[in-house]
Amino acid sequence: MYTIVLFENSPEEFRAYSGTYLHWFEQKSDTGLEMNLLQKYLFIPLDIFGEKIHNEGVSNETEAWLAFLSQDDPVIVAHLIEKYPEFRAMYEEVYRICRNMEDVMKIFSDELRILDENTVMNMIDEMKEENEQMRAELERRGEKIALLESQSREDRRHYEEMERQVEELRQRLASQSRNTV
Repeated sequence: MYTIVLFENSPEEFRAYSGTYLHWFEQKSDTGLEMNLLQKYLFIPLDIFGEKIHNEGVSNETEAWLAFLSQDDPVIVAHLIEKYPEFRAMYEEVYRICRNMEDVMKIFSDELRILDENTVMNMIDEMKEENEQMRAELERRGEKIALLESQSREDRRHYEEMERQVEELRQRLASQSRNTV
């Protein structure tokens, strides 16, 4: 699985490699064990790429795609279409969509609807999780209350037994004091 991260404005770390716009990363073991893990990363600082094509132009298909995704300079677009005519249809489609504001608004409307649906689903998931946490907390508190009630009943029995013993001792004391008089 590849994760591609496009930076419109790249972090400062990328500036040390200003001539390079493709940075591949993969996971490594700290012990030296080698495994073919599925996750790989490609970081592309588009601002650095833009500097490169302004100076040198587009030289391969990868750069053509990156230019298509990141550049709106008419000179670069014209050179790109001249060198890679297959991009003409895509630019025409983008141009047609941009000229028809209703289509653009529909795209945003559809995206907002999807975003709203996702937001609602996330909120429902969060509420379910909160509900489960509250249930677990209530269960813990219920168990604590049951334990305290049990302790209270035991303490009450102990208290009543102590009162009975005190009463017996009073009666004995009263009986002994009558016998000694």
